[in-house]
Amino acid sequence: MARFVRFLRNEEEGPLWGLVNNDDKFLEIEGDRFTRYNVTDREINPKDVRILPPCVPGKIVCVGLNYAGHAKELNMELPKEPLFFIKTPNTVIGHKDKIKMPEISARVDYEAELAIIIKNDIKNIDEDEVEKNVLGYTCFNDVTARDIQKADGQWSRAKCFDTFGPMGPYFTRKINPDNVEIKLLLNGEEKQGSNTSDFIFKTGFLVSYISKMMTLNRGDVITTGTPPGIGSLSKGDRVEVEIEGIGKLLNYVE
Repeated sequence: MARFVRFLRNEEEGPLWGLVNNDDKFLEIEGDRFTRYNVTDREINPKDVRILPPCVPGKIVCVGLNYAGHAKELNMELPKEPLFFIKTPNTVIGHKDKIKMPEISARVDYEAELAIIIKNDIKNIDEDEVEKNVLGYTCFNDVTARDIQKADGQWSRAKCFDTFGPMGPYFTRKINPDNVEIKLLLNGEEKQGSNTSDFIFKTGFLVSYISKMMTLNRGDVITTGTPPGIGSLSKGDRVEVEIEGIGKLLNYVE
Protein backbone atom coordinates (compact mmCIF):
# COMPACT_ATOMS: atom_id res chain seq x y z
CA MET A 1 0.00 0.00 0.00
CA ALA A 2 1.59 3.27 -1.16
CA ARG A 3 1.92 5.80 1.65
CA PHE A 4 3.65 9.14 1.26
CA VAL A 5 5.31 11.53 3.69
CA ARG A 6 6.50 15.13 3.68
CA PHE A 7 9.60 15.78 5.76
CA LEU A 8 12.42 18.20 6.53
CA ARG A 9 16.04 17.10 6.55
CA ASN A 10 17.47 20.58 7.07
CA GLU A 11 16.21 24.14 6.86
CA GLU A 12 18.41 25.10 3.89
CA GLU A 13 17.10 22.26 1.73
CA GLY A 14 13.43 22.83 2.51
CA PRO A 15 10.57 20.29 2.61
CA LEU A 16 10.99 16.99 0.76
CA TRP A 17 8.62 14.17 -0.20
CA GLY A 18 9.09 10.48 0.35
CA LEU A 19 7.47 7.10 -0.23
CA VAL A 20 7.15 5.03 2.95
CA ASN A 21 8.61 1.58 2.29
CA ASN A 22 7.88 -1.72 4.01
CA ASP A 23 10.50 -1.01 6.69
CA ASP A 24 8.85 2.34 7.52
CA LYS A 25 11.83 4.14 6.02
CA PHE A 26 11.43 6.78 3.32
CA LEU A 27 12.49 6.62 -0.32
CA GLU A 28 13.16 10.18 -1.39
CA ILE A 29 10.98 11.60 -4.16
CA GLU A 30 12.16 13.99 -6.86
CA GLY A 31 9.55 16.49 -7.97
CA ASP A 32 6.22 17.56 -6.52
CA ARG A 33 3.82 14.94 -5.19
CA PHE A 34 0.92 17.09 -6.43
CA THR A 35 2.12 16.82 -10.04
CA ARG A 36 4.85 14.68 -11.59
CA TYR A 37 7.40 12.94 -9.43
CA ASN A 38 9.96 10.15 -9.45
CA VAL A 39 10.73 7.78 -6.57
CA THR A 40 14.49 7.39 -6.09
CA ASP A 41 16.44 4.65 -4.32
CA ARG A 42 17.77 7.12 -1.73
CA GLU A 43 16.62 5.75 1.62
CA ILE A 44 15.94 8.10 4.54
CA ASN A 45 15.76 7.03 8.18
CA PRO A 46 12.76 8.74 9.87
CA LYS A 47 14.93 9.30 12.95
CA ASP A 48 17.12 11.66 10.92
CA VAL A 49 14.34 13.99 9.77
CA ARG A 50 11.35 15.94 11.03
CA ILE A 51 8.02 14.71 9.70
CA LEU A 52 5.95 17.65 8.45
CA PRO A 53 2.19 17.95 7.95
CA PRO A 54 1.32 16.33 4.60
CA CYS A 55 0.39 19.69 3.03
CA VAL A 56 0.08 23.41 3.71
CA PRO A 57 -3.66 24.08 3.42
CA GLY A 58 -5.07 27.46 2.53
CA LYS A 59 -8.20 26.43 4.39
CA ILE A 60 -9.51 23.48 6.37
CA VAL A 61 -13.19 22.76 5.83
CA CYS A 62 -14.49 20.69 8.74
CA VAL A 63 -17.63 18.59 8.80
CA GLY A 64 -19.45 18.34 12.10
CA LEU A 65 -21.72 15.56 13.33
CA ASN A 66 -20.94 13.05 10.55
CA TYR A 67 -20.95 9.77 12.51
CA ALA A 68 -24.34 8.30 13.33
CA GLY A 69 -22.90 7.00 16.60
CA HIS A 70 -21.71 10.46 17.61
CA ALA A 71 -25.15 11.95 16.89
CA LYS A 72 -26.68 9.25 19.08
CA GLU A 73 -24.12 9.97 21.82
CA LEU A 74 -25.21 13.62 21.81
CA ASN A 75 -28.94 12.78 21.58
CA MET A 76 -29.17 14.71 18.33
CA GLU A 77 -31.10 13.96 15.16
CA LEU A 78 -29.10 13.03 12.07
CA PRO A 79 -28.47 16.15 9.97
CA LYS A 80 -30.26 16.30 6.62
CA GLU A 81 -27.37 18.22 5.09
CA PRO A 82 -23.70 18.41 6.11
CA LEU A 83 -22.78 20.88 8.85
CA PHE A 84 -19.60 22.87 8.17
CA PHE A 85 -17.16 25.18 9.86
CA ILE A 86 -13.72 26.50 8.90
CA LYS A 87 -10.45 25.87 10.70
CA THR A 88 -7.60 28.25 9.90
CA PRO A 89 -4.10 27.29 8.66
CA ASN A 90 -2.36 28.54 11.84
CA THR A 91 -3.76 25.48 13.63
CA VAL A 92 -1.77 22.96 11.60
CA ILE A 93 1.06 21.02 13.22
CA GLY A 94 2.69 17.71 12.35
CA HIS A 95 3.54 14.34 13.83
CA LYS A 96 5.20 14.58 17.26
CA ASP A 97 4.62 18.34 17.43
CA LYS A 98 3.12 19.74 20.64
CA ILE A 99 -0.47 20.81 21.23
CA LYS A 100 -0.39 23.95 23.36
CA MET A 101 -3.19 24.49 25.84
CA PRO A 102 -4.50 28.07 25.75
CA GLU A 103 -4.59 29.80 29.11
CA ILE A 104 -8.10 31.14 28.48
CA SER A 105 -9.67 27.68 28.15
CA ALA A 106 -10.44 25.28 30.98
CA ARG A 107 -11.57 22.40 28.74
CA VAL A 108 -9.74 21.29 25.59
CA ASP A 109 -10.94 18.15 23.79
CA TYR A 110 -9.53 15.71 21.23
CA GLU A 111 -11.46 14.64 18.13
CA ALA A 112 -10.03 11.91 15.88
CA GLU A 113 -10.89 12.45 12.22
CA LEU A 114 -10.07 11.25 8.72
CA ALA A 115 -8.94 14.13 6.50
CA ILE A 116 -9.07 14.52 2.72
CA ILE A 117 -6.25 16.37 0.92
CA ILE A 118 -7.33 18.12 -2.28
CA LYS A 119 -5.02 17.62 -5.29
CA ASN A 120 -6.30 20.19 -7.80
CA ASP A 121 -8.19 23.47 -7.80
CA ILE A 122 -11.83 22.40 -8.16
CA LYS A 123 -15.25 24.01 -8.36
CA ASN A 124 -18.70 22.48 -8.95
CA ILE A 125 -17.50 18.91 -9.47
CA ASP A 126 -19.71 15.82 -9.41
CA GLU A 127 -19.10 12.79 -7.22
CA ASP A 128 -17.66 10.77 -10.11
CA GLU A 129 -14.93 13.42 -10.50
CA VAL A 130 -13.82 13.40 -6.87
CA GLU A 131 -11.32 10.52 -6.88
CA LYS A 132 -9.00 12.06 -9.49
CA ASN A 133 -8.97 15.33 -7.54
CA VAL A 134 -7.95 13.83 -4.18
CA LEU A 135 -4.25 13.62 -3.33
CA GLY A 136 -4.88 11.29 -0.41
CA TYR A 137 -6.27 10.68 3.06
CA THR A 138 -4.56 11.33 6.38
CA CYS A 139 -5.12 11.45 10.15
CA PHE A 140 -6.36 14.65 11.79
CA ASN A 141 -7.09 15.72 15.37
CA ASP A 142 -9.70 18.48 15.49
CA VAL A 143 -8.61 19.87 18.86
CA THR A 144 -11.33 22.06 20.36
CA ALA A 145 -11.66 24.44 23.31
CA ARG A 146 -15.00 22.98 24.36
CA ASP A 147 -15.88 25.54 27.01
CA ILE A 148 -15.29 28.39 24.56
CA GLN A 149 -17.30 26.60 21.88
CA LYS A 150 -20.28 26.35 24.22
CA ALA A 151 -19.93 29.92 25.46
CA ASP A 152 -19.57 31.53 22.03
CA GLY A 153 -22.31 29.66 20.19
CA GLN A 154 -20.32 29.81 16.97
CA TRP A 155 -17.13 27.79 16.73
CA SER A 156 -14.35 29.87 15.16
CA ARG A 157 -12.52 30.88 18.33
CA ALA A 158 -12.77 27.42 19.91
CA LYS A 159 -11.38 25.66 16.85
CA CYS A 160 -8.66 28.05 15.68
CA PHE A 161 -6.06 28.30 18.42
CA ASP A 162 -2.48 27.72 17.28
CA THR A 163 -1.59 23.97 17.27
CA PHE A 164 -5.26 22.86 17.25
CA GLY A 165 -4.92 20.99 13.93
CA PRO A 166 -2.44 18.08 14.18
CA MET A 167 -2.24 16.23 10.85
CA GLY A 168 -0.23 13.31 9.42
CA PRO A 169 2.07 11.51 9.61
CA TYR A 170 1.45 9.91 6.21
CA PHE A 171 -1.16 10.05 3.48
CA THR A 172 -2.43 7.52 0.96
CA ARG A 173 -5.06 7.07 -1.72
CA LYS A 174 -4.99 3.29 -1.38
CA ILE A 175 -7.80 2.93 1.14
CA ASN A 176 -11.56 2.98 1.00
CA PRO A 177 -12.11 6.17 3.03
CA ASP A 178 -15.70 5.16 3.74
CA ASN A 179 -14.75 1.85 5.37
CA VAL A 180 -11.64 2.03 7.57
CA GLU A 181 -11.10 1.64 11.29
CA ILE A 182 -10.36 4.83 13.21
CA LYS A 183 -9.38 5.19 16.84
CA LEU A 184 -7.87 7.59 19.34
CA LEU A 185 -5.57 6.60 22.18
CA LEU A 186 -5.00 8.85 25.18
CA ASN A 187 -1.92 7.85 27.18
CA GLY A 188 -2.20 4.40 25.60
CA GLU A 189 -5.89 3.90 26.42
CA GLU A 190 -8.42 3.72 23.59
CA LYS A 191 -10.98 6.51 23.93
CA GLN A 192 -12.52 6.54 20.45
CA GLY A 193 -13.00 3.52 18.24
CA SER A 194 -15.20 3.29 15.18
CA ASN A 195 -15.29 2.73 11.43
CA THR A 196 -15.89 5.34 8.77
CA SER A 197 -18.71 3.14 7.47
CA ASP A 198 -20.69 4.97 10.18
CA PHE A 199 -20.41 8.20 8.18
CA ILE A 200 -23.73 9.95 7.61
CA PHE A 201 -22.29 11.64 4.49
CA LYS A 202 -19.65 9.77 2.47
CA THR A 203 -16.38 11.35 1.38
CA GLY A 204 -17.21 11.65 -2.32
CA PHE A 205 -20.46 13.40 -1.55
CA LEU A 206 -18.75 15.79 0.86
CA VAL A 207 -16.05 16.88 -1.60
CA SER A 208 -18.62 17.43 -4.35
CA TYR A 209 -21.02 19.24 -2.02
CA ILE A 210 -18.36 21.59 -0.67
CA SER A 211 -17.00 22.32 -4.17
CA LYS A 212 -20.44 23.59 -5.12
CA MET A 213 -20.28 26.03 -2.22
CA MET A 214 -16.67 27.23 -2.55
CA THR A 215 -13.61 26.73 -4.70
CA LEU A 216 -11.29 24.13 -3.22
CA ASN A 217 -7.62 24.75 -3.94
CA ARG A 218 -4.67 22.42 -4.19
CA GLY A 219 -3.57 21.47 -0.68
CA ASP A 220 -6.84 22.36 1.01
CA VAL A 221 -8.11 19.87 3.58
CA ILE A 222 -11.57 18.55 4.38
CA THR A 223 -12.08 16.80 7.72
CA THR A 224 -14.93 14.35 8.01
CA GLY A 225 -16.21 14.45 11.57
CA THR A 226 -15.38 12.53 14.72
CA PRO A 227 -16.79 9.27 16.13
CA PRO A 228 -18.23 8.80 19.64
CA GLY A 229 -15.98 9.09 22.68
CA ILE A 230 -14.71 12.67 22.63
CA GLY A 231 -13.05 13.80 25.85
CA SER A 232 -10.62 16.23 27.40
CA LEU A 233 -6.88 16.69 27.20
CA SER A 234 -4.48 17.69 29.98
CA LYS A 235 -0.92 18.95 29.99
CA GLY A 236 1.50 16.05 29.73
CA ASP A 237 -0.91 13.85 27.77
CA ARG A 238 0.15 11.69 24.83
CA VAL A 239 -2.59 11.57 22.18
CA GLU A 240 -2.62 9.33 19.09
CA VAL A 241 -5.00 9.18 16.14
CA GLU A 242 -4.73 5.91 14.24
CA ILE A 243 -6.46 5.11 10.95
CA GLU A 244 -6.25 1.75 9.22
CA GLY A 245 -3.97 1.87 6.19
CA ILE A 246 -2.57 5.32 7.00
CA GLY A 247 -0.68 5.14 10.28
CA LYS A 248 -0.60 6.72 13.71
CA LEU A 249 -0.44 10.47 14.39
CA LEU A 250 1.27 11.19 17.72
CA ASN A 251 1.22 14.47 19.62
CA TYR A 252 2.02 15.59 23.14
CA VAL A 253 0.11 18.22 25.11
CA GLU A 254 1.82 21.08 26.91
